[in-house]
Amino acid sequence: MKLNKTSLALAATVLLWATAFPAIRVALDGYGPAQLSFLRVAVASLALGAVAPSLGVRRPARTDLWRIAIAGGAGMSAYQLLLNWGEIHVPAGTASLIVAAVPAMSAVLASCFLGERFTPTKAGGSLVALAGAALVAVSGKESGYTAAAWAILAAACSQAVYHLTIKPLLQRYSGLEVAAYAMWAGTALLVPLAPSTVRAVLDAPAGATGAVVFLGLLPSAAGFVIWGYAVARLSVTAATAALYLVPAVTLAASYLWLGEQPRPLAILGGLVTIAGLVLLNKRGSSTKRVQAPRPSPSRAATPEAPVTEGLPAATRR
Repeated sequence: MKLNKTSLALAATVLLWATAFPAIRVALDGYGPAQLSFLRVAVASLALGAVAPSLGVRRPARTDLWRIAIAGGAGMSAYQLLLNWGEIHVPAGTASLIVAAVPAMSAVLASCFLGERFTPTKAGGSLVALAGAALVAVSGKESGYTAAAWAILAAACSQAVYHLTIKPLLQRYSGLEVAAYAMWAGTALLVPLAPSTVRAVLDAPAGATGAVVFLGLLPSAAGFVIWGYAVARLSVTAATAALYLVPAVTLAASYLWLGEQPRPLAILGGLVTIAGLVLLNKRGSSTKRVQAPRPSPSRAATPEAPVTEGLPAATRR
C-alpha cells in the first residue's frame, strides 16, 4: 500500500509540474510577466502559511536567513520573472525542454562550489544535457523567440543556483521547510510589484486569474508537499527518475490545452537533454527505499538537531 501511495505521489508531482507550463501561457493572457510572478508566489505563500503549523514547519535560525534570501531570490523571484517573460514567445512544451537542463547545471555548480565529485560520466552527461538545451534555445527563427528562449535558459540557471544554495539548509531543515522559507522570501522580494498586480487583477479575465490561482495552489504549493512525501520514501535516484517524464507530459498537455505543436528541432534538443540527464544520474548505488526522520516541531531549527529529508537537484515548476 505504501509503495502504491508513493507511486501515486510521483505521478501527481509530474502531472502538476508539467501542467504549470501551459497554465503560464493562459495566465499571460491577462497578466504581465511581473504581475504573474508576484501573484503566483503570493498565492503559494499564503497556502503554505496556512498549513505550516499543522505540518510542523519551524522558524529558521537567524544565521540561515541570508542563505534563504538568496534561495528565494534565485529560485523563486528570478526564476518566475525569467520563465514568465520567456513564455510570451516560447511555446510551453519547448520551455519545459529547456528547463529540463536544471539538474545538469546544478551538478556543475555543486562541483565548482561544494566540492562534489564530478566523474567523467557526470561531466559527459552535463555537457550533453546543456547542448540539448542550447539546441532547443536556437530552434526558432524569430528574434523574439531566440531572446525569450535564452531568458528561459537563464531561468534554468537561477533554478540551479537555488539547488546549490539550499543544499546546506537541507542538513538542518526538511524539504518542505526549505521550500516554504524560499517561497516566502521570494514573495517578499517581489512585494514592490503588488500595486500593479492589484490593478491587473481588476482588469484580467477570469480564465487568466484562475490559471494563476491554479499555479500557486497546485504546482507551487501542493506540488512541493506531494514531492516531499515521495522523496522521503524513495532514494533520490528513484525519485528523480520520474521527473524525466515532465517534458513529455508538458508537450502532451500543451497540445491538448493550447494546441501547441513544437518544432522538430526542439523535440530533438529535448531528447538530447533527457539523454544527458540519464547519463548524469547513472549510478551504481542502490535505489532501496529510505525513511526520513520526522522533523521536530521546535520553534527554531538548530544544527544539533539535523533533519536529513530534502529535495534533490531536479526540475521544479
